[in-house]
Amino acid sequence: MTPDRKLVAAVDLGSTSIKVCLYTPDGRCAAAASRPTERYNPYAATHPEWVFWNPDAIWSGVGAACREALASIDDPARVAGVAVTGMGMDGVPVDAEGETLYPFISWHCGRTAPQAEWWEQNIGAEKTCAIAGFPPWAMTGVMRVRWMMEHEPRIIERAASWLLIEDFINFKLSGVRATDPSMASCMLLFDQKKRNWSEELIAASGIPRRLLPEVKPSGTPLGTLHAEAARMTGLPQGTPVVLAGQDHICGTLPVGAHRPGVVSNVMGSWENLIATVAKPDCSWELGRAGICMQAHVAPQRYAAWGGSPSSSALTWLREITGDAARPWDEVVAEVELNTQPGAGGIIFLPYLSSAACPVNDGRAAGAFIGLLNTTRKADLLRAVIEGLNHQFLHILQTMERNMCTRFERIVASGGATRNAFWLQNKADISGMEVEVSEIQDTSPLGAAMLAGVTLGLWRDLDEAADRIKGSTRVFYPDAARHARYQPLSAVYQSLAPALRPANHALAAWRTGGH
Repeated sequence: MTPDRKLVAAVDLGSTSIKVCLYTPDGRCAAAASRPTERYNPYAATHPEWVFWNPDAIWSGVGAACREALASIDDPARVAGVAVTGMGMDGVPVDAEGETLYPFISWHCGRTAPQAEWWEQNIGAEKTCAIAGFPPWAMTGVMRVRWMMEHEPRIIERAASWLLIEDFINFKLSGVRATDPSMASCMLLFDQKKRNWSEELIAASGIPRRLLPEVKPSGTPLGTLHAEAARMTGLPQGTPVVLAGQDHICGTLPVGAHRPGVVSNVMGSWENLIATVAKPDCSWELGRAGICMQAHVAPQRYAAWGGSPSSSALTWLREITGDAARPWDEVVAEVELNTQPGAGGIIFLPYLSSAACPVNDGRAAGAFIGLLNTTRKADLLRAVIEGLNHQFLHILQTMERNMCTRFERIVASGGATRNAFWLQNKADISGMEVEVSEIQDTSPLGAAMLAGVTLGLWRDLDEAADRIKGSTRVFYPDAARHARYQPLSAVYQSLAPALRPANHALAAWRTGGH
């Protein structure tokens, strides 16, 4: 088969949907399909606050989306290989026979706050950051394992490995248990300088070493599709499976942000700002501000990034106000027609799933501040979008201050870039030009690039990025609106510290400390 006829399949495991995209060597998506990623709670009667993903549903969603995408092309044998990317922290215990023993504990679930507190008291945040490059967040993989050790010890005794969600799908495809450095970083047990598991942190955590799979470089051929995976996905048996990495790190590749000097802004379930660096800075100055130093999927590079949950707040508001089914354009038109910049003096704190950079507080919570009896639903919606953009500016300024740099070029990508109102408001609040790549789904394309280099479709990642680079559009800040927003940004940044005592008291009450 000629090289221009070959395709690379990429699976993207997102918090909202599971996508399968088939890419040509010039980066064009020849076919795609998706299935929803649905939250799940089999323990709702006793623990209604718990949040899971169902492993069988995740795997069946991958299979269904893959079969649908393949139905749009003339020959499934055109697929030269498959790679998997997606969210980073959520893992599952798997026994020696390959059976899952417990559902994925979602990053939305707040049950592991006590384990994070134990970690800080017994191991220490500064020491952890110096090795792992991450603060000890409750959502990191190690906290889920610690929770299981305390509450479901028999499951841990039976488990042969703990597989993060991409690694689980790779295992279902190829039968190989492995991870890459970007995903391993999410466990909080990875030594960024050695680019392998930290025996020191493993020993301190008490976690059985056998649970951690082998770490292999991104782009490593894992194996090939076995018969059951071929039946499930519709891909030919023997299709190569190539190791990729975490979604927001893979997403830097198509926009060229794996090269120093370009900052990637991934807009999705999380708002992430990612700068590629040559050496890891695991200082506590960065870690205290919630800035992570994570092994990159690009060879011998690192991603310095700050982020926090984002568009899920917008989904939450639309669901509880009954707007979830309304077309987005209709909702935005109402906001633009009936509201003004500043949403009538209402500010939204978007910490519905705790807070990462720069607040770095697992017991933070969301809030509307400034509500009046004249407040309308459209004001709340505008306040949520503005709150997310105040958060963006807060992350940006924190990274610049702590990394002693100035970001000149921001390239935005991700599903939320379809939202022009959000993007223009981001430019107005930040006072910066926001460059938007026409490539909206950069994460699966980045995974495909890693596989394509391994399969010989491109010489290296630089050649791949140059061949697939798309056009961009730019949102320019309005000077008058920016001036109006500046005092509101200052108020926004003062709110998390002011509300911290109340939020911590409420968090203690929720977990039975009352």
